[in-house]
Amino acid sequence: MAAGPVDVLDIGCGTGKATRLLADRGARVLGVEIDAAMAAVARAHGLSVEVAGFEEWDDRGRTFDLITCAQAWHWVNPATAGPKAARLLNPGATLALFWNVDELAADVRTVVEEVYRRVAPQLIEPRDAGDDQTHLRALRAAGDFGSVEAVTYPGERVWSVDDWIGQIGTQSNHLLLGPRLPGLLAELRVALTDWGGEIRTAGGTYLIRARV
Repeated sequence: MAAGPVDVLDIGCGTGKATRLLADRGARVLGVEIDAAMAAVARAHGLSVEVAGFEEWDDRGRTFDLITCAQAWHWVNPATAGPKAARLLNPGATLALFWNVDELAADVRTVVEEVYRRVAPQLIEPRDAGDDQTHLRALRAAGDFGSVEAVTYPGERVWSVDDWIGQIGTQSNHLLLGPRLPGLLAELRVALTDWGGEIRTAGGTYLIRARV
């Protein structure tokens, strides 16, 4: 990293995708992950990971120059996690929460929603654009940080059928389908393969920076 190695905590690190990017830039990164199987994958990449939910995790008095959470803040209890993150940050340090926002192009959305209508109609409800703002407002209202700001980095992507299905299968609203999920993904794969077009999404990455 530009200022030299820093101590970073990555909340909900999963298999370590974001954690590895930070470590590759010279940071000393510790991951916290509640799922032991995912933590094992991250450790296989040479990462240091402790298995626990962030809210119950024993920090043992350690503090950090940066705390990150990639695609996972919705899994924690913000009423507990926000104040804890603020306490673990060194003076002037930052909590960085970020996740991708991808909206399907209209033509492919029609194909996908037809499958959802048959298998999981609750998934065709329009995404609430205010969801991202909810976390921003909560951090500001709690008063644990000196400044809280958000920025969106716009971007467009073209996906293969396998890549798009692979990533939606990890999303929380899909995981809640439980045993119905494999059937949904199989039907989506058939429908999209038969359709034969490019899967295009527009959106980008939404980032919240909260500084102590």
